[in-house]
Amino acid sequence: MKFGGTSMAGIERIRSVAARVKREVEAGNQVAVVVSAMAGETDRLVGFCREASSLYDPREYDVVVSAGEQITSGLLAIALQAAGVKARSWMGWQLPIHTDDAFAKARIGTIDTAALDASLSAGEVAVIPGFQGVADDANGGRGRITTLGRGGSDTSAVAVAAAMKADRCDIYTDVDGVYTTDPRIVPRARKLAKVTYEEMLELASVGAKVLQTRSVGLAMKEQVRVQVLSSFTGEDAPMADTLPGTMIVGEEEIDDVERQLITGIAHDKNEAKITLISVPDKPGAVATIFEPLAAANINVDMIIQNIAHNHGSTDVTFTVPSADLARSLESLNQGREAIGFAEMVHDTRVAKISVVGVGMRSHAGVASTMFTTLGARGINIQAISTSEIKVSVLIHEDETELAVRVLHTAYGLDAVDAA
Repeated sequence: MKFGGTSMAGIERIRSVAARVKREVEAGNQVAVVVSAMAGETDRLVGFCREASSLYDPREYDVVVSAGEQITSGLLAIALQAAGVKARSWMGWQLPIHTDDAFAKARIGTIDTAALDASLSAGEVAVIPGFQGVADDANGGRGRITTLGRGGSDTSAVAVAAAMKADRCDIYTDVDGVYTTDPRIVPRARKLAKVTYEEMLELASVGAKVLQTRSVGLAMKEQVRVQVLSSFTGEDAPMADTLPGTMIVGEEEIDDVERQLITGIAHDKNEAKITLISVPDKPGAVATIFEPLAAANINVDMIIQNIAHNHGSTDVTFTVPSADLARSLESLNQGREAIGFAEMVHDTRVAKISVVGVGMRSHAGVASTMFTTLGARGINIQAISTSEIKVSVLIHEDETELAVRVLHTAYGLDAVDAA
């Protein structure tokens, strides 16, 4: 069971989590719980580090920011004990959760489960702080505390579930499952009973905020069944085994009867479009554009190379994350002589709309439906990218909500009224 920051925000909510965990124990389950820091606490701790020094040591930064999860794991263990449940907390270094030494963005290597297995066999609930581990020390001494980067608690939970060979990893969050699209935009969006790992990876990567791509990727690699549930249902809500959250599973678990052509529609306004005008139309020209961006660790998404002009040049358009726009422009300007472009323009008022579904593999016409539907509403498409199970288009950001609504209807995803 994994609980996020909003679920752990204060003693009353921690008691509510303890009551939920107790019900699972009383149902005969062995339970390990992974917890996040209280909502806002990690940001507060990061702020302290930046105040102390703008050039802080990332090893000491990890010592500071990992403290939030240490507090909530101890508090939940206390709340469980007060509720009559045997429980103890385990720090990342006590299990240990081995990571590499990329401080502040470490990756999990292995997790020792001997102590954890013994604790569970003795009837204890193991409470584990998410987001943290311990660096393997090549010199044989005890390693240093590491943190996994933002969203690391979901990754911790999936990694612990994989190491323990758990039946399931339940991730309790502030939404009650994965929907066909954002219910705030489309009130008739439907909650999905099951989604494949691949679909969830694509949805997470193109704007769906339910889970981090890293945790979904790990679940897919380790074949961990993940369930997304709401932590804000009442204490009399049904057990997690029967609660209608969303299961994220392998494709083989979804019957053809249950499968639909399109699983969901995501949107992302955190994109920026860059166009380089009059780039020389010659072999290697495109490489001179994208090599410096790759060196700066900037992810390029959609790419369009327009038809060549008469004077032997072409225009190249691509998108980058909005947060990386300034660095991208700087990198390209520095390489202007080598690239040879005449002019560079950029636009931040764009949005990426994506339709995702494994059904695309065996059905034609998905892209055609998308283009026809948007065209009928006068929505202009600025760029297109595709994968085996996804089609994404770039449009003006003011048309985001309209695009999502009309596509949701066009693909038959609207919920049918109960009446």
